[in-house]
Amino acid sequence: MIVAGQGADEVRMRSPLRSWRSLSKPQRTELYLRWSLYLMALLLLIAVLTSSGLALERADGDPALMPVVRVSLLLALALTLVLLRTYRVAIDHYLRRPTGHTRWIAVSVCLAVAGCWTVLLLGPKADPANPSDIPFTLYVAGDLLLSTFGPVCVGLRPKPAALTGLGMLLAVTPAVLLAGVGVGATAGFLVGQGLFTAFIGSSCRGFAWLCAVVWELDAAREAQSRLAVAEERLRFSRDLHDVMGRNLTTIALKSELAVQLARRGRPEAAEQMAEVQKIAQESQREVRDVVRGYRTADLHAEAIGARAVLRAADVACEIDLGAEADRLPPPVQSVFGWVIREATTNVLRHSEAARCLIRLRQEGGRAVLELENDGVPAVPLPSQGAGTGLRGLRERLAAHDGELTVPAAEAGTFRMLATVPL
Repeated sequence: MIVAGQGADEVRMRSPLRSWRSLSKPQRTELYLRWSLYLMALLLLIAVLTSSGLALERADGDPALMPVVRVSLLLALALTLVLLRTYRVAIDHYLRRPTGHTRWIAVSVCLAVAGCWTVLLLGPKADPANPSDIPFTLYVAGDLLLSTFGPVCVGLRPKPAALTGLGMLLAVTPAVLLAGVGVGATAGFLVGQGLFTAFIGSSCRGFAWLCAVVWELDAAREAQSRLAVAEERLRFSRDLHDVMGRNLTTIALKSELAVQLARRGRPEAAEQMAEVQKIAQESQREVRDVVRGYRTADLHAEAIGARAVLRAADVACEIDLGAEADRLPPPVQSVFGWVIREATTNVLRHSEAARCLIRLRQEGGRAVLELENDGVPAVPLPSQGAGTGLRGLRERLAAHDGELTVPAAEAGTFRMLATVPL
């Protein structure tokens, strides 16, 4: 059974009174399919009216037929009203909405079987000597059974629906024989009814299935929209962390240095504050790029920036990108640029490093960026916590089928490998 979209507004029979334009596309589709099934229930009245009219015409308006004609029409009207309600709750059940469908299906089946017995026993009997003499009440009984099987197939699973249809046919078989219909004609009636009911039932269930698929697609589109928003929020959070992390660390470092120089009356303090101003202005531009979604990292620019920042913090920085860097695909260069930026931030925040190594190499069809630094304290620094930097890097690398690993290293040393297949 197909599941309808969660939060779907129920489309009831009063829906045509609402503005068509105010309905969503799934609601319009459901409304159309519902009324298609309701129309099938209304066709029962037309079919019984036609059968009764033809019978009266053949009998030259025999008054003896009028009572059974009236009974047939009343039964058809009553069953039609019940079927309209049954279709409604059966569709709701198929779409997994709260409903008491089994109760209405049972009422429909019982009313249809009782109606068949009533019209067959009250109507004219067939002439055993004339095999072609079929009472019109047999056609009325067939119409009652056909109309009822539609909501049965919608509201029940295929196997219970098939057993219900078979039970209905077997239940009316004695009434057909009591109406004087021959064994051969009865067998033909049962086979024909079985084929027609299977066709009607599968068609009605197909309508309900189509309605459920439309709701399911609408729910999928809604989920896709929510996922896109969540992914954009994640991208913004990750980019903002990676962009501002190093810049703010550098600003804090240079501001502290400027304070120390100013206290000593050194003129270099103004130079350090000028650099702080430059970094702040650059941060503004980078944040705007992050908001617009245009922010990318340049591998060489990030390497140069990392060297300058680390040397300003008295960290001896060795960077070896080699000749392979320029031959890497631009997306790989960009993701390695983000790795260098985040690694630089971590060196400044979470260690007391004296040296740092950044090396790029290729091996086995993969590009490997190695980052290593010393000065890792045995006890984490107070500023060190469960940050999101490494998780963000893993997400960036995973987008290129890459991975981030932290292999074991000597005491006081931190080593990280970023690998991307080429």
